[in-house]
Amino acid sequence: MMHGLPRVAELPQEKAQQQGAVAQRLLAYLRPYWRRLLAILALVVIAAGSQALGPLLIGIAIDGAIARGAGDELNRIMLLLLGVYVAGAVAGRYQFMLMGEIGQRTLARLRSEIFAALQRLSLRFFDRRPAGELMSRLVNDTEVITQLLGQGLVQVLGSLFGLIGILVAMVALDWRLALASVTVIPVMLWMTSVFSHMSRRAFRRTRESIGDVSAEIQEEIAGVKVAQAFTRTAVNQQRFAQRNAANRDANVNATAITSAFMPAVDVLSTVATAIVAGYGGWLVLQGMATVGVVVAFLTYVQQFFRPVQALSAFYTTAQAALAASERIFALIDTPVDLADAPGARAMPRIAGRVQFDHVWFSYGARNAAPAASPQRNGAEGEQYVLKDISLVAEPGQTIALVGPTGAGKTTLVNLIGRFYDVSSGAVTIDGIDVRDVTRASLRSQMGVVLQDSFLFAGTIADNIRYGRLDASDAEVEAAAKAANAHEFIMRLPDGYQTHLGERGGTLSQGQRQLLGIARAILADPRILILDEATSSVDTRTEQLIQQALRRLLRGRTSFVIAHRLSTVHDADQVLVLDQGQIVERGVHAELLARDGLYAELHRRQFRDEPLLRAA
Repeated sequence: MMHGLPRVAELPQEKAQQQGAVAQRLLAYLRPYWRRLLAILALVVIAAGSQALGPLLIGIAIDGAIARGAGDELNRIMLLLLGVYVAGAVAGRYQFMLMGEIGQRTLARLRSEIFAALQRLSLRFFDRRPAGELMSRLVNDTEVITQLLGQGLVQVLGSLFGLIGILVAMVALDWRLALASVTVIPVMLWMTSVFSHMSRRAFRRTRESIGDVSAEIQEEIAGVKVAQAFTRTAVNQQRFAQRNAANRDANVNATAITSAFMPAVDVLSTVATAIVAGYGGWLVLQGMATVGVVVAFLTYVQQFFRPVQALSAFYTTAQAALAASERIFALIDTPVDLADAPGARAMPRIAGRVQFDHVWFSYGARNAAPAASPQRNGAEGEQYVLKDISLVAEPGQTIALVGPTGAGKTTLVNLIGRFYDVSSGAVTIDGIDVRDVTRASLRSQMGVVLQDSFLFAGTIADNIRYGRLDASDAEVEAAAKAANAHEFIMRLPDGYQTHLGERGGTLSQGQRQLLGIARAILADPRILILDEATSSVDTRTEQLIQQALRRLLRGRTSFVIAHRLSTVHDADQVLVLDQGQIVERGVHAELLARDGLYAELHRRQFRDEPLLRAA
């Protein structure tokens, strides 16, 4: 791997949102479940009531039934106490069950919204974002939010109602002991404020660092073959160890901060217990309180700090969830920089006339007005990939694009399907600016065969049918036959129902290309883009591909990116690009006769190609 690659956490981060606004937006996801939430609230009240009634009944038993020796009364109180605790346990079980269901439904909705956001964003966005970091938001961050919604909210509601019930019971029993019990509350509030500020920053760092780790894992898995070929696995392990260590340190720091809060609450609980025991004992000696009341208060003090500890645990979960929510909402709210224009109409059936009218393009520039001149108005230092490109492809013509690596060939064809917007000038199809029609209606009439056809996990039939989802099995097979793929498919164990691994890794490069061509044939596009579909294959497979391509090109306007110049002999136009400009254009024989860049590329390739084939 190259040195000096930026860490994901060091890339420009989304501006942190106000936590209140983030929390409010997150809670809005619960609105559709308000009936279930009311049921949960009722169960929480029952559980809190049982928590508050228990010590009260114990105090009554001590001062009443035990002191008087009334066995029957004691039995009735104990049965009542058992019933109270059973009701609380049942209420607790069902409140967690209902909230867990709500949490999972919310998780599914969040992931759907994130996935939808990723689908509508342009290629410009993905050019600048590691896939692993985006996966971290889809998987890791949503899981943290589920912990909050699935369990944390029930805990905080139960704790709050439990505190209220305990305070009411304590005041009802003895207001003096109640005041003594809460003397430590100001200290606890101050301590909570200090820990909250520290933990908020710590958990934001944990979410960023886990994004780092996910991005690194995704990249290294995708490039493991290259890493092993260049014996860079040890270096990659060291790089991953650094990012993993940064994630570990961030989580250890966050854990250290939050774990310090729990012992502090325990100390306050002990202090409050000592205050109640000392002051309550003095009141008993003075005849101002009973032993049962003091015992009940000691139980209440212990119960009082349990909800406080639960609230502190909830706070830890909430901080992690809010940090994750900031990242998720920042992704969902990412503005679409390549959207359909207001009032965009559907593209009518394409005849196939494609025109580039003085097109300039830069990956760093936003789309400008068609008449803008980059030479006059371009950003200072802007690097234009395409410079003043003008061309016309008539319906049914095949346009070959050749030139050195980095000349702008792939960028040019990406503008036809409006995967990017031009920086200046215009791209029109049948006289219609591609910015004036919906992208879906435009791309539905286009087909693409890439240099390395992407295959999805699934059956071969499913991968071919990706070109037209409503195609029948017979149509899928006909497309495969036209692409010269039927023969090798039938040699596979399950034919068209053979399951492929990720990216079709069990197939050869040539077989993947044939399936990509079959997919394009099935889609029956009006405009076809081929990104050197015959590269990296053996001679026999190349012949099969060339035969399939001739069938595919027939009657369609086609743009062929060609590295092997032998594939462009029959093209209607050959455009030679160099440094983002068309430096030569014509047909094969004309360009050879001019003895320019095309002729030089041709001589160089056919001088080297016999050696490559012999090897």
